[in-house]
Amino acid sequence: MLTFLLAANNAPVIGGLGIALCVLMCGVGSAFGLRMTGVAASAVLVEKPKKSGSVMMLSVLPATQGLYGLVLGLINYTKVGALTGTQGWQMFVACLPLAIVGMLSAILQASTSVGGLKAMAKSELSAGQLMLYPVMVETYAILALVISIMMTGNVA
Repeated sequence: MLTFLLAANNAPVIGGLGIALCVLMCGVGSAFGLRMTGVAASAVLVEKPKKSGSVMMLSVLPATQGLYGLVLGLINYTKVGALTGTQGWQMFVACLPLAIVGMLSAILQASTSVGGLKAMAKSELSAGQLMLYPVMVETYAILALVISIMMTGNVA
């Protein structure tokens, strides 16, 4: 097994696994996050149907991490076939920041958005007043995307 992982001709497989893992983890985090916010949004809309625009703004925020994973995958999928030697591992490692931070931040952002949705249900606060908190979580997904793009840009 170790021989397979270290073989130079397997660089495209290992690099491709890193990209696939990033897209997968970001997508799974977004899906879980959207489920969390969707449930909370539905409950708010039963009580305050006129706030549908504000509710939607808060509830779709966790979807962005899935898009970030897709963006990184699209940027790098053409490089995979040309990877040789240690470049496969370099690509794999370069995808890890976004894979990990993207998945976790989507779920944590959803939790923060759910708190905002609950506050919106109990008061007259708008999404604009409550959006700062989930957007602060988003910042780290953006930073991870930037780092992963910079790191993958140096591969191949």
